[in-house]
Amino acid sequence: MMAATKTWQIGIIGTGRHGSRYARHIIKDVDGLSLAAISRRSPQGQEQARQWACRWHADWRQLVNDPTVDAVIATLPPGLNREVATACTQAGKSLLLEKPMAISVSDAEGIREDFFRTGLLLTIGQTLRYNRVINMLRDHLDKIGPLYGFTANQHLEPATLSWLDEPSLAGGGVSLQTAVHVFDALRFITGQEIVRVLARTQRRHTKQLEDYLIVLVELESGVMGTINCSKVGTARSGGFEFIGGLGQLHGDHVLHSCTLVRGKGATLLDLQEPVSTIVPLLVEWLGFLRGEKENPIPSEEGVAAVRIAEACLRSAAREGWETVDQPGT
Repeated sequence: MMAATKTWQIGIIGTGRHGSRYARHIIKDVDGLSLAAISRRSPQGQEQARQWACRWHADWRQLVNDPTVDAVIATLPPGLNREVATACTQAGKSLLLEKPMAISVSDAEGIREDFFRTGLLLTIGQTLRYNRVINMLRDHLDKIGPLYGFTANQHLEPATLSWLDEPSLAGGGVSLQTAVHVFDALRFITGQEIVRVLARTQRRHTKQLEDYLIVLVELESGVMGTINCSKVGTARSGGFEFIGGLGQLHGDHVLHSCTLVRGKGATLLDLQEPVSTIVPLLVEWLGFLRGEKENPIPSEEGVAAVRIAEACLRSAAREGWETVDQPGT
């Protein structure tokens, strides 16, 4: 009974823009979770801790080993994720790890195996799965008949954080930092694996890592489509278009719109108001920690997204089709 009802004390590593969202939602929106501590290297972390009435650790290792912290959320440059995950397993702490899970397939698989071996709980923060547009596309995909093709995009503003152009911390540009959202959403919506990719990348504003990606994608059913992701312009979009034998399904998770097209008629689907995708993830994660629910986003989903991103980067480097490794191959 105690495990099911206790309030879980959470430590957050990395309380910049995204980590701060987790902190605020824990404080205001999720009963059963309490913010015990944060870690941020900059002095701003100390002020955040004062505002949020929690402890501040300048070194994230101190947070992981803080005996009052029950479980950890990490929102860091992914080049640090393997080290953080190892520290959590050594300290006996379950972990919610923000996407991308790692900067390489080998690191992602290593993280997964460490948690499996220790029996600790690992969840991946691929929060786009909770977006109402993405779920509407998933729920209505069968209404357009057999799937014949698709397009998807995610376009964001140019990066302002310097680490996003640093290979040791970012691992990749938009192929890893942005497109993992699209890869995961496409798998989530269609229920199919991506098996082959043919990718091209460019650098418009960055010096080392790509900020423009276009990729031809083949699903396990043989259906082909395109994915286009960038951080080159000031306008945002997150569009999906599915082409079926009986119609089309269009949605944009940034613009919060979803339309079912049949013949020359279009039906705007009722999405209701947008929701924060972090809150439902935290609620389900709490249920998982308490043993009441299944893992909302298992580590295998994070590994799969990194596999696709890595295949895209190989394809762009070799200028040819690349097979996406599948589990057990």
